Amino acid sequence: MTVAPEKLALGLGTVSALLILAVLGFQYLGGIWPCEMCQWQRWPHFAAAAVGLGGGALLLTGAIPARAAPWIAGAAALLIAISGGIGVYHAGVEWRIFPGPAACTGPVFRLTGTLDLNAIGPRCDVAAWRLFGISLAGYNALVSLSVAGIAAFLLSRKKP
Repeated sequence: MTVAPEKLALGLGTVSALLILAVLGFQYLGGIWPCEMCQWQRWPHFAAAAVGLGGGALLLTGAIPARAAPWIAGAAALLIAISGGIGVYHAGVEWRIFPGPAACTGPVFRLTGTLDLNAIGPRCDVAAWRLFGISLAGYNALVSLSVAGIAAFLLSRKKP
């Protein structure tokens, strides 16, 4: 099975946009506020959504040449993989496999950048939500790395 790279780019951008919408739903509808490492995972998805959706749309309209399509899809896939890698690290911090950043791990830390100097933010080493023992960081790692791997496989295939 082959997929046109411009359609793959659009698909990857859509996946990232949907993942961002999902975590914003957890945040604003579910009241699960992100820790610093959660926010780190969002930035590559924002970029992948912009690259995938924006680049895919430009490719489909002919505003940029079709030979750029594999590069755009590859960039979107790489950005998604980066978010997945950060998710692996974050899940490892939650399971105490890796040490976390001092800014958001440990018994108590203070939230910086606020007027309230006593504000305590969400901890990076404590999962705020789990399903089947997997945290949101773990699900991001699983989904993002799977999607990036599938995209890499599809991009590596030669056209018949």
